[in-house]
Amino acid sequence: MLRWGILSTAKIGIEQVIPAHMEADNGVVIAIASRSKSKAAELAKRFGIPKAYSSYEDLLSDKNVDAIYIPLPTSQHIEWSLKAAKAGKHVLCEKPISLHAKEIKALQKAAAKNKVIISEAFMVTYHPQWEKVRELIKGGAIGKLRQVQGAFSYFNKDPKNMRNIAELGGGALPDIGVYPTITTRFATGTEPKRVKADVTFDKKFKTDIYANVRADFGDFELSFYLSTQLALRQYMGFHGDKGFIELSAPFNTGLYDFSRVMLHSQKHDEVQEFKFGGVNHYKLQAEAFGRAVLSGRKADKQKLVSLESSISNQKLIDAVYRAAKHDKWEKV
Repeated sequence: MLRWGILSTAKIGIEQVIPAHMEADNGVVIAIASRSKSKAAELAKRFGIPKAYSSYEDLLSDKNVDAIYIPLPTSQHIEWSLKAAKAGKHVLCEKPISLHAKEIKALQKAAAKNKVIISEAFMVTYHPQWEKVRELIKGGAIGKLRQVQGAFSYFNKDPKNMRNIAELGGGALPDIGVYPTITTRFATGTEPKRVKADVTFDKKFKTDIYANVRADFGDFELSFYLSTQLALRQYMGFHGDKGFIELSAPFNTGLYDFSRVMLHSQKHDEVQEFKFGGVNHYKLQAEAFGRAVLSGRKADKQKLVSLESSISNQKLIDAVYRAAKHDKWEKV
């Protein structure tokens, strides 16, 4: 069993990750840390976690902890991933693992030096619906792919929410822009070459609240929009010359809709529907990470989101910000 420590009492950890890790068949949560001693103790009692620490450093010093899950604010991801690796802990860090692609290279060096695994927590890549999309595209179900379209939005104007705090790494692109990009790259096995984009910033929060992006992948184009101040919506579609694929809940299954992958024929006269009920991709993510650490097999490690993939994904987001400054294509 992989023995997990949770670094902070962030909302996503409480609502999604801790319960999923406790359900995983190859892991157990044995410690949690918060800068508030009472909050750490409260959550330890709530989830039946044996140890509660009032500092992150104390948790990293626990020799019984094998791996750390980091749901801290984005601006702290690199710092604490490096500290965890130095302490000899494997790291599963919330996305985005960094706000700048160049910073991720330090994690590669730390992982190699300390012989640990560091992976970005993109739970979507462990969901079977995305395996199905990749299988359909690779198998020629929609023919030649020409266009990918996506949307991701929610409404949040809470000034205390980290998504609206620039200093903590808030903004639409860091929070949700990474999803259309990672899933397109995962499903097609292709990397973007250049981007064009329009990005709008909130005058009060100083964070980006809307983005409209075009990414040129060579043989096809990805176009998507996202916002932190629009009505709830998620969508991904892959359009080829023989048909197209739509996903009803591509990122947050169960919250926006049920998990369904729909394959439409060329003439739009036939639809195959693939349903994925009762899937917890956070649990699948924890189990995949556990297998990679416990087995040490290359095949298991390759199923994780690699730091190389994280660099590629963040390079695209970095390029979007650059492209938004002028009305020209920007090289990724």
